[in-house]
Amino acid sequence: MNATALSELELARFNMVEQQIRPWDVSDENVLQALFDVPRERYVPAPMQGLAFSDIELPLIINSEDTRETMLHPKLEARLAQELQLKPTDCVLEIGTGSGYQAALLARLAQQVTTVEVDSRLAAFGAENLKRNQVHNVTVETGDAHEGWGTTEYDAILVTGSVPTVPDALKYQLRVGGRLVVVVGQAPVMTAYRITRSSAASFESTALFDTLIKPLRGVSVSQFKF
Repeated sequence: MNATALSELELARFNMVEQQIRPWDVSDENVLQALFDVPRERYVPAPMQGLAFSDIELPLIINSEDTRETMLHPKLEARLAQELQLKPTDCVLEIGTGSGYQAALLARLAQQVTTVEVDSRLAAFGAENLKRNQVHNVTVETGDAHEGWGTTEYDAILVTGSVPTVPDALKYQLRVGGRLVVVVGQAPVMTAYRITRSSAASFESTALFDTLIKPLRGVSVSQFKF
């Protein structure tokens, strides 16, 4: 890559952060630095790399096959990472690996990330992206984790698809003091929440912002309409 191309690439990344992400109430300097450090274009399917910094969802088309999943808007990926309030010693569970980019961001902010993907094609795609970019503190696993994953308790949990309600099993996978960030609701009304485990049996919930994202795969969504 020549110097001119590199300059254009870094300018596009800078504009993404300054024009899309920072105005969307993302002010945590550690998160902003992670956005510069983690090359988003290397996690985007090859045909769409030119759109890596655009303010849109990108379809995850792998080997000409549409997985029907997407990369979230960059500003949403950044905001979700910020709302987890991560510390360098934290262990994180991510539900929904997608391209692996969100896991790579979290890995810059935490000690260890376990990310679980129900679609084996996406799990392989995300794992390959993470490996190629030498992200060593992320473990990719394949399975349906919408009601939790194993018995480990985590400092933070991120759900990258929406759910109609939050399963209790997910909340109880938090350590005391741990934070779960999840988008709750059904189209067209969804809200991101941070749920903090304040004691062994109690939780505090904070509404963060309204948004609209695809349902987490594996979750049954009611088709009932008024």
